[in-house]
Amino acid sequence: MLSKRTIIGLVIGSVIIAIGGYSLILHIGTITINENYVVEVGDSTFYTIPAPAHTQQTMTITGDSFDMKLESPGDGLQIPNTSYKKEVSLNWTHLIDGETKIHIQNTGNTELTITGVLVRTSDPIWFTFDLMVITSGMVIIGFSMGFTLRKPKGF
Repeated sequence: MLSKRTIIGLVIGSVIIAIGGYSLILHIGTITINENYVVEVGDSTFYTIPAPAHTQQTMTITGDSFDMKLESPGDGLQIPNTSYKKEVSLNWTHLIDGETKIHIQNTGNTELTITGVLVRTSDPIWFTFDLMVITSGMVIIGFSMGFTLRKPKGF
């Protein structure tokens, strides 16, 4: 016969394992990010976009004036540090696995708006985090099973 604490521990542990498993499935493959960011006057921002080969990237930068430098992996899109006015639309494809690096400096008198759809690879730290959550659920189930065998002192 299972005690009430054992059943509660089994349910909670199972829910935690299910959440970790669902998160693990979500973090496999690529992640699509819908970017909408504002850069204040005089500030700069830096993007590093790790992506697999053949992923399409789009970005639109709108503002009074700004400087931008873009380095794509391999023989992909390369833009040296260049000044722009009003708006720039960028569409490029990662030719090989690697990181695109973008540095944007707002040099105008108004805010700079950056919008786009960026496809990137999942960060490996999320895999480790998801495994830790699943392990926590297993530990909770293991401790709750101890209440079935005997009731520990203090409980």
